[in-house]
Amino acid sequence: MNPILNEYKTVFGTVPFEEIKNEHFLPALEEGIRVGKENIEKIKNNKDEPTFENTILALEGSSEIIDKAAEVFFNLLSAETNDEMQEIAKDFSPKLTAYGNDVGLDEKLFLKVKAVWDNKDSMDLDAEDLKLLEKNYKSFVRNGALLNESQKEELRKIDEELSTSGLKFGDNNLKETNKFVMVLESRDDLAGLPEGEIEAAAILAKEKGHEGKWAVTLDYPSLIPFMTYAEKRELREKLYMANGSKSCKGDELDNKEIIKKLSELRHKRAKLLGYDSHAHFTLEERMAANPKTVTDFLEDFLSKAKDQAKNEMKDLQEYVVKNGGPSDLQNWDYAFWAEKLKKDKYSIDDEMLKPYFKLENVVDGVFQVASKLYGLSFKKNEEMQKYHKDVMTYEVLDESGRHIAAFYADFFPRAGKRNGAWMTAYRGQSNVDGVEKRPHISIVCNFTKPTETKPSLLTFNEVTTLFHEFGHALHGMLADTKYESLSGTNVFWDFVELPSQILENWAYEKECLDLFAKHYETGEVIPSELIQKIKNSATFHEGRATLRQISFCLLDMAWHSGDIGNVIDPEKFEKEAMAPASLLPSVKGTMMSTSFGHIFAGGYSSGYYSYKWAEVLDADAFEHFKENGIFNREIATKFRDNILSKGGTEHPMELYKKFRGAEPTPDALLKRGGLI
Repeated sequence: MNPILNEYKTVFGTVPFEEIKNEHFLPALEEGIRVGKENIEKIKNNKDEPTFENTILALEGSSEIIDKAAEVFFNLLSAETNDEMQEIAKDFSPKLTAYGNDVGLDEKLFLKVKAVWDNKDSMDLDAEDLKLLEKNYKSFVRNGALLNESQKEELRKIDEELSTSGLKFGDNNLKETNKFVMVLESRDDLAGLPEGEIEAAAILAKEKGHEGKWAVTLDYPSLIPFMTYAEKRELREKLYMANGSKSCKGDELDNKEIIKKLSELRHKRAKLLGYDSHAHFTLEERMAANPKTVTDFLEDFLSKAKDQAKNEMKDLQEYVVKNGGPSDLQNWDYAFWAEKLKKDKYSIDDEMLKPYFKLENVVDGVFQVASKLYGLSFKKNEEMQKYHKDVMTYEVLDESGRHIAAFYADFFPRAGKRNGAWMTAYRGQSNVDGVEKRPHISIVCNFTKPTETKPSLLTFNEVTTLFHEFGHALHGMLADTKYESLSGTNVFWDFVELPSQILENWAYEKECLDLFAKHYETGEVIPSELIQKIKNSATFHEGRATLRQISFCLLDMAWHSGDIGNVIDPEKFEKEAMAPASLLPSVKGTMMSTSFGHIFAGGYSSGYYSYKWAEVLDADAFEHFKENGIFNREIATKFRDNILSKGGTEHPMELYKKFRGAEPTPDALLKRGGLI
């Protein structure tokens, strides 16, 4: 029996990971497609007048098996993949895309949906029903329902190519990341690294078959400390080049032609649908609404941050020369020397802070924040099956003991997991006709692993990353809507980062840090002077950090704001796109684009600006908390009721105004960053 096809009999109906094998994925998808097509035929052939119930609601539940199969498969493809799964993906993804096109381009089905849309005013629909109807109608129109047959066939081919090319992009990146290992023979090569990082490098070398030596990889918990602390400049350069040249070396893992193809296909698709560019198509369903708004937004922040960033880099170069460093600061020097300057200026660095951020304590800290704000408690549940032994599993309860969600947390890097950190769901929330389904939420990270002598001690950046992803998780857990496709993080892309980014603010506050930041050996609460140093140093090189983020946004918009068919040299194209926000010389043979998974494999195409956009929202929203107390239950309830629980049931600006009482302004963000 295929476990994906059966009702899950596990605790909370969670995924039976231990029963699911690779050979189950494709058959489950194929059966889901068969059943889905039957369901679609029933909708199309219904002799009754099209209604919300027999068309829109029926469509909402038509692909339940497909959704189950896809959620498990693609989540594991990111978090616990292997060669066999990557081969399966080459069939799985095109089949899924083809089914989506079969539904989205079905003229008879669209006419049923359109009939409901045209008659909506005569139907007894509430606001959420209308939003679901609108979402379905727009989805059909934006995905080709109004095209003629030859255009529909062209769209199918484009979507299939996009699907396979995106998978190839991600596959190449993962293989590039996994194949690089810098083996160090001498302990002298690790000069400058803290003892804990040296121990971790020895453990990594042993895992890679080089016992008695030290190893550094391109996984962030290995890469970042080496770039930050290693004194040997030539080794930092070697590591920088390895990371910066991922998938752009001209070999079988090169992504240069793939990113051109993806960009060209997206542009071609947008033009086919009647839009000027992929950016115009994408931004129609965003708060920003159009590319000009995004461009103006980025240029505004660029103008406010550029002079400050230049002064920061000038001061850094002077500091470097004064302290015997190179007069030609390069990209592989920045993290090393900036960390030294930061320590001299604020008497703080990650090594001073890490003893206070034992992973288990930080996890308990975010749980306490959720308890204080929203009355949630997290109870370990070992009955929930896991896809890897490192995964931690919890039941989430409210103050009355009611089940709210199932929660997975997966913290450490491994060969089968892609880099970075993200939140995802194995099941969304819904409550249709009194049948409530609570969500199954997961966060996946790549944090510093424990060693033989030390537990997992997080950098402060890793602490804020955990708060960030947990903010996304709360958005999923606290969803309270009727329809799954409108619940949780199913919101406009430039709104989805608000719940995550606002929660990062708590990590800087003494009232929050006192809950969990305790020395892993002595139990001493983090001293007040260290907390003040964290706050003082929070805006260190804020100008440079802003420009760096804007450079990524500019690159994204460059790839997606027009036809790049005449781009011969992607490396040159990238450098020109990022130039207005660049502060250090570009390095030949390196590229961001060829490993920029967010925009080429992660759904952020024409949307990377969302991070900065959401910073405006989160700074403005957190001001409201600070004015009334960061654990003010009344304000938290307003945020929960108007933001976290509502999903995509209303326009995000309307939701925000219900919470805050007014539209956001950038003042709080500019003030927080020291830019005004």
